[in-house]
Amino acid sequence: MLNHSERLDRIFRALTDPTRRQLLERLGRGPASVSTLAEPLEMSLAAVVQHLQVLQDAGLVRSEKAGRVRTCQLVPEALRPAEDWLHARQTPWERRLDALGTALADRTIHESEE
Repeated sequence: MLNHSERLDRIFRALTDPTRRQLLERLGRGPASVSTLAEPLEMSLAAVVQHLQVLQDAGLVRSEKAGRVRTCQLVPEALRPAEDWLHARQTPWERRLDALGTALADRTIHESEE
């Protein structure tokens, strides 16, 4: 079983590529066959399959085969560890920026009173 850090590494590695992000966006609208996913892309079907494998290894996509057709679907809950990690780092920065905004606003008010 993957530990938390390995899972995050796989998710972020999968998200670094614009083609994989495009595939995830398309799958966000619903399941699709590999050939449907490959249609708008300017690459071979084999290259698309490799991208989908990276997404599957990260747990972001699930696929199943029925006959000759492989259908993929997004696993939205698999993004949760990345969301949680980003949120944990976002909150302290937001507090710092809010404090800076307040300090600057206070300074501007005091300068205009002088």
